[in-house]
Amino acid sequence: MDFDLPSETEQFRAVVRDFAEREIAPHAEEWDRDHRFPTEVVIAMGELGLFGLPFPEEFGGSGSDFLTLCVAIEEIARVDQSLAITLEAGVGLGANPIFQFGTDEQRQRWLPDLCAGRALGGFGLTEPDAGSDAGGTRTRAILDPSTDEWVINGEKAFITNSGTDITSVVTITARTDDPAAAGRPEISAIVVPAGTAGFEVQPAYRKMGWHASDTHGLAFTDCRVPAANLLGERGRGFANFLSILDDGRVAIAALAVGVIQCCLDESVRYANERNAFGRAIGTNQAVAFICSDLAVMAETARTLTYRAAWLKDRGRPFKQEAAIAKLYATESAVSATRMATQVFGGYGFMDETLVARQYRDAKILEIGEGTSEIQRLVIARGLGLPVT
Repeated sequence: MDFDLPSETEQFRAVVRDFAEREIAPHAEEWDRDHRFPTEVVIAMGELGLFGLPFPEEFGGSGSDFLTLCVAIEEIARVDQSLAITLEAGVGLGANPIFQFGTDEQRQRWLPDLCAGRALGGFGLTEPDAGSDAGGTRTRAILDPSTDEWVINGEKAFITNSGTDITSVVTITARTDDPAAAGRPEISAIVVPAGTAGFEVQPAYRKMGWHASDTHGLAFTDCRVPAANLLGERGRGFANFLSILDDGRVAIAALAVGVIQCCLDESVRYANERNAFGRAIGTNQAVAFICSDLAVMAETARTLTYRAAWLKDRGRPFKQEAAIAKLYATESAVSATRMATQVFGGYGFMDETLVARQYRDAKILEIGEGTSEIQRLVIARGLGLPVT
């Protein structure tokens, strides 16, 4: 049993960390304050090769393994969650569905720009009345045989990377069955290019955190796209998207690992520098024990996450491990940001403090790409329990 990452992975980690500390960390507080999506930095991340990591070279990727992507997301998250989720969603939710289920023509059309970071893609699953109950999709697409086009009507909610200056496509789920048909709904996936008539990107949300991440609601009103924009088999859209989420849960866990590591690093640094009652606050057991607990969280979350990624890279089942990693890492990240804020005291309550921004940003980790409750359902079912 070898817990050492390959030397090239660790070398790549150093490259990403250097980029994050030079190009993201000095500006992240400003972007957060101004709610600004830094397109120029996202493009620079693409030039570094981050958006193409797990994809073949024929599409402009580097053919790296999934674990390497997780390491990159972890390192970006150490300094800013908004840019980390931009990367995670751009790869896992924007490009990956097209790579996994697209035709050769669809891959050649959209993947090169997505892999290069010249463009971003979105993943439209969630709706105003269908979050965890994603099977309750109401958006509908009807095939018009006279024009060979899908006519889409409906709404999507909380869609990352859907309204940026470089967004090229959003893949959505929609009901494609006969409205009068009884029984289980037929849900398919359809690629909608940005700028298509009838496709409206609604105003950006006012969010508690992730202020530099792009998140919008989407509306479709008689939006027409070619029948050839069907992604994967008709009726398989929901099942295909759920399989995409298994990958995403591991990647979100990696993002959470970066948050926990940030909290540990910042807390240890501050505990050594901050003096109270004539000595460094790290001499107090109350503070020292918080730092110790943060170290345990970081090591445990990282081990769970890397193992899930390792299983995926070897083509072995990892649904259960993905849910376990996502549940533990994200709930630990929320706790870690609260604990780190406590170490910083009053300074931890100031917006310009890194741990304060991590605190505000972390809560969504327990919600996005499957809530903690959904992870517990997945784990329970994996244990053979008859939960519904």
